Amino acid sequence: MTRVYVCNCFGVTETQVRKHAADGACTPRQIASACKAGTDCGSCVRRIQALLGRGAYPTRGLVDEGRPVRAEQLDEAA
Repeated sequence: MTRVYVCNCFGVTETQVRKHAADGACTPRQIASACKAGTDCGSCVRRIQALLGRGAYPTRGLVDEGRPVRAEQLDEAA
């Protein structure tokens, strides 16, 4: 089995990020709380966003649709 590392600083694999996402972590901050990925150099945050199925600004679509966006959603997108 090949391990694809998402976070080299903490040795977090793509499989681990996907498991945390399946367990309910749906933002990079929630992934960071679960396994520290993204909390050191930050170079993996965009990859984590991609694994979560999000771009850099996941709430932009809500704004474009005229749907309300809560402040905590903006904090999580940062």
